[in-house]
Amino acid sequence: MKADNFTLEKYFSRIAYHSRTDKDIATLTEIMRCQLFSVPFENLDIQAGKIISLVPEEIVEKILSRRRGGYCYEVNGLFAMALEELGVPHTFAAARPMNYPVRRPRTHMVIIAEAGGEKWLFDLGFGSNGIRKPMRLNLLDVEIMQDSDLFMLSTSDEHKYLLKAVVEDHWADQYEFDLYPQEWIDFVPANHLNSTHPDTIFVKKLLVVLHNPTGREILIGDTLKSVINGVTTKQFISAENRAFILASTFGLTEPQL
Repeated sequence: MKADNFTLEKYFSRIAYHSRTDKDIATLTEIMRCQLFSVPFENLDIQAGKIISLVPEEIVEKILSRRRGGYCYEVNGLFAMALEELGVPHTFAAARPMNYPVRRPRTHMVIIAEAGGEKWLFDLGFGSNGIRKPMRLNLLDVEIMQDSDLFMLSTSDEHKYLLKAVVEDHWADQYEFDLYPQEWIDFVPANHLNSTHPDTIFVKKLLVVLHNPTGREILIGDTLKSVINGVTTKQFISAENRAFILASTFGLTEPQL
């Protein structure tokens, strides 16, 4: 994936990355974490009644120039641009969210990249319970601790992978995916659904997530959840204080309606 206005220099400046540009998994892991800790997962535009643009240049302008965040297509799309510039082989894959009470279509985007002769799952856009480091696809049914979070990759059948996470002390399915490569345009219908359908969480509620080295900050509706080393605290955020919290905790300014 490419955008005419994307450069590694601008990208690294935005995510505060100042290290190597090798293609090994250690470098890619560090870049992934720098983006996770700098670019929020957020649906402010959807809450303002807008359909998310999948034009690559507009994603770059939004996240790098206006210092906004985005949801899965935007933040994973941005990371894919960096992989492209670094020369890292990768494809998009469509994932089916499994954390709903009913079966959902494959509306989530993930990245499968190759490094060190292995295939890895990269995902910077699953929000609250998203992975914090790449997951090796051939390491199955093994508990993987990432900071204070616990994940596992399994297979749901011979062609599909299932990502699980420990949520409130129980293993919970997060999403299912296969390795069939998707093109960028394949996500246009899913993006329209997530941007407009009244049943999606992105339309129903404000959702902002910013990871940090000890956990994450999550603003969902009028509740701010702080997860620090596995311990969660909550506080109510009034409408009057929302703009302050968005700016001070997430570095965001609400878009104009």
